[in-house]
Amino acid sequence: MIIGFLDTGITPNHPSFHDKGVPPPPAKWKGKCEFNFTACNNKLIGARYFQEFGNGTPLDENGHGTHVSSTAAGNFVYGANVFGLANGTASGMVPLAHVAMYKVCDASAACSESDTFAAMDAAIEDGVDVISISIDDISRPFWGDSIALSSFTAIQNGILVRTTAGNTGPEHGTVANGAPWLLTAGASTTDRKLRATVLLGSGKEIDVPESLKNIDVKGKIVLCEAGDGIERLDIGHFVKDAGGAGMILMNEEPQVFTIVTDPHVLPAAHISFIDGLKIKAYMNSTSTPVASFLFKGTIFGDDHAPAIAAFSSRGPFPESPGILKPDIIGPGISILAAWPTSVENNTRTKSTFNVFSGTSMSCHHLSGVVTLIKSAHPEWSPATIKSAIMTTADLMNLDNNPIEDERGLRADFFATGAGHVNPLRANDPGLIYDIQPNDYIPYLCGLYPSRAVSLIVLKEVNCSSTIPEAELNYPSFSIKLGSDFLIFKYTQGL
Repeated sequence: MIIGFLDTGITPNHPSFHDKGVPPPPAKWKGKCEFNFTACNNKLIGARYFQEFGNGTPLDENGHGTHVSSTAAGNFVYGANVFGLANGTASGMVPLAHVAMYKVCDASAACSESDTFAAMDAAIEDGVDVISISIDDISRPFWGDSIALSSFTAIQNGILVRTTAGNTGPEHGTVANGAPWLLTAGASTTDRKLRATVLLGSGKEIDVPESLKNIDVKGKIVLCEAGDGIERLDIGHFVKDAGGAGMILMNEEPQVFTIVTDPHVLPAAHISFIDGLKIKAYMNSTSTPVASFLFKGTIFGDDHAPAIAAFSSRGPFPESPGILKPDIIGPGISILAAWPTSVENNTRTKSTFNVFSGTSMSCHHLSGVVTLIKSAHPEWSPATIKSAIMTTADLMNLDNNPIEDERGLRADFFATGAGHVNPLRANDPGLIYDIQPNDYIPYLCGLYPSRAVSLIVLKEVNCSSTIPEAELNYPSFSIKLGSDFLIFKYTQGL
């Protein structure tokens, strides 16, 4: 199986892309390796450059493309860790799959729409089996959305495209990539925590999953509030530059309990909004507040997992609210994967792994799941694979309670979509809701005039008939309650 990634490029010499045990690419492969040095092998079989502006090579200047491609398809790497944490054997979801990188984003993660079109066409022509793209934008009509347009060409060629819901939650109506032919992924937590405990002078311990940064006084631990458009890592740089000895980073109220791990430049801990209030109360209760960090390493067994990440964008999708988006959620918090360089600040080992959080991370977990299913069922259409994933999703956490959101409350379906991905069950779903590319035309005619629909499906269309969103034979639907009776018609397969 060949996974095509449209991203910021790749670091070809990273150990995650060694080709031990990986067979040669299939005969259908027509891709290119556009590095100016010998870089590709049986794992990384292609790397192409489609950037309007940049360094003229598929080399990753940002790190994102390296991280997400190894999440989906990195080969086995023993002793992977960050600062000694999360230590173990790293591998992607499909460690023996082939990787093809199409660089469409620059070092600042700015991505060109024309490059996206060109790269998508190239990936299809090169012979990829699945496409993974974690680029999101504001909601816009499908005929003006580069991801929606280019991905329709992919499904016409039997290729399912996975993409992100976006990182602008927790407000509703923020979800991106709402086209029904896309598999759109939101982000959830895992049961692994990288644990740091803040020990206050009062004797109270505040447990938090490891690391973050701050701003303040020499030799002191600084309590900082996240937000104001400043990156978490940058806050830590400010604190260190000001002479701070450590940082406690407190969530803003909307993020509540969503905690992420970052490679900070000084001792740091990320805490929830609620725990931040407790620390503030302690600081106000004494003229000499003191605290210390107890780094407890990697902890497993959080029975609240999976829970929705605060940043994970929520439906409904404004352009087509009758299609429930996101479709699915998957692991997107504190994901350990490949990184171009060491993040360990010249200390200890020079591990080239990093921990990142976002719907990009969940998207590429789903890319691996899609690849596994397509490998087992090569005859399945893109819609069949998508249906299998959605109809078999989990709705409960490890404690057998409904999946929670960032507030610790029951998450709604505009946050979870169909639920949390369950790869084993998805391989044998029992039934599916199939959609062929032409089946989208009457649905699109219900949204747009004939000319706009023709732009999307790349052929002349006369919108003589339409169907409502709920009759698309989609595995889920969303309706606005009112006084009218509604009838839904579905066709099941398998």
